[in-house]
Amino acid sequence: MSNDISEKTINSKITTRAEDFSQWYLDVIREGDLLEQSPVRGCMVIKPYGYAIWERIQSILDKKFKSLGVQNAYFPLLIPVSFLEKEAKHVEGFAKECAVVTHHRLEEKDGKLIPAGELDEPFVIRPTSETIIYDTYSKWVHSYRDLPILINQWCNVMRWELRTRPFLRTVEFLWQEGHTVHETKEGADKNALEMIEVYKNFAEEYLAISAVKGIKTEPEKFAGADYTTTIEAMMQDGKALQAGTSHMLGQNFSKSFEVAFSDRNQQKQYAWQTSWGVSTRIIGALIMSHSDDKGLVLPPKVAQFQVVIIPIWGNDEEKASVFDKVAKIKKELEAENITYKIDDRDGRPGPKFFEWERKGVPLRIEIGPKDVAKNSVVVVERLQGKKDFVADENLISFIKSGLENMQKTLLESSKNFRANNTHEVADYAEFKKIVEDKPGFIYTHLCQDPACEEKIKEETGASARCIPLDGGLDNDGNCIYCGKPATNKVLFAKAY
Repeated sequence: MSNDISEKTINSKITTRAEDFSQWYLDVIREGDLLEQSPVRGCMVIKPYGYAIWERIQSILDKKFKSLGVQNAYFPLLIPVSFLEKEAKHVEGFAKECAVVTHHRLEEKDGKLIPAGELDEPFVIRPTSETIIYDTYSKWVHSYRDLPILINQWCNVMRWELRTRPFLRTVEFLWQEGHTVHETKEGADKNALEMIEVYKNFAEEYLAISAVKGIKTEPEKFAGADYTTTIEAMMQDGKALQAGTSHMLGQNFSKSFEVAFSDRNQQKQYAWQTSWGVSTRIIGALIMSHSDDKGLVLPPKVAQFQVVIIPIWGNDEEKASVFDKVAKIKKELEAENITYKIDDRDGRPGPKFFEWERKGVPLRIEIGPKDVAKNSVVVVERLQGKKDFVADENLISFIKSGLENMQKTLLESSKNFRANNTHEVADYAEFKKIVEDKPGFIYTHLCQDPACEEKIKEETGASARCIPLDGGLDNDGNCIYCGKPATNKVLFAKAY
């Protein structure tokens, strides 16, 4: 899957999921008017319609974070290389993905601009902000009375990916990253687990995506963390997508950056820390979870426009009466906080129907002269294309019910798809056959030897996604690869 989504002209055919899932994904993004190719390799130009989804995600999560006592702040984009050197495991995890700033000006030479003014110390463009933030925290934390610190920042980061995919894996992307400091291990554990639960609830309640909550295996955890929790969602091609993570960092960074405090007995203690985040990758999860061969499908709770109103008229007299009715409906929608778009552009209604269907607007209202005369409208829902003739007095209740039903239907569909494509196996030959022939998740016993996990990944292409936290699995058994006793069942899948 390339990063080029402008290969076909607008309103061209959307490839079906069965035909080519990767191309279908690019087609849906293009026809949904979400983003376009950037002149910078691997970076996205997120268009207004796509960015509006991110704004909805931001507003919902930001409100939730603040209800838990989290405050927003902002920290520098550039990180001194010496900061990364303080945490060896962290550096090892990100060293190959770093973009490095080495000069501070350009000079003209032979008609070209060349870097000049070499920096005394290079900077890394943040791939993540633990090091720069924790250097700051070391200046803020002195006493147990200064704790906890609960801070989040909304920003961009850069990781020099070689193979990019729109939203899913890009050189630059947008995210939020929370960074907390606690007096005790128990406080940090509580925060790490609380935040992954926030992400799981958000994915299900707002994005209508069913997700598995779990702990990453040792080889898969965040560089420098004691442990990493994750939510893993199943896309329509059966692959897993990591949709959010929360890391218990222990005292690893606090010892490297001297985030220390005097306790109640005036003894020096190192703080306990967490970090957690979701990124624009979750928009890719949204697209691949719900969209169909007609185009984008958006859950009502994160759609920029929950309703599109399309007036239809033939002459000026018809236009006046139709738009009078549109104005009345507009006020009723606003009174109920239902977001809408009035497509009053000149032109035939058919292309407008087609465009908004591809953009995934949950409900479409069609209003023509005959509808005015009948005191009704036509309402078309996006999922099944069902068309209803609705009396004016029933319209708002019908719309509210329709939006609620669509949100529920999408979540149920996501839950059912995951359940129908999840397998539990104990035999390695069967494991390999399922990975090869069937999409989906596989639960199986795995010992704690990282070599077994690595061999499975090498031989099948399926990686260990997490050790589920939600229960419901028999955890006594033998490792599927080496046969040694194993205390956990692990979720495996091919993944993005």
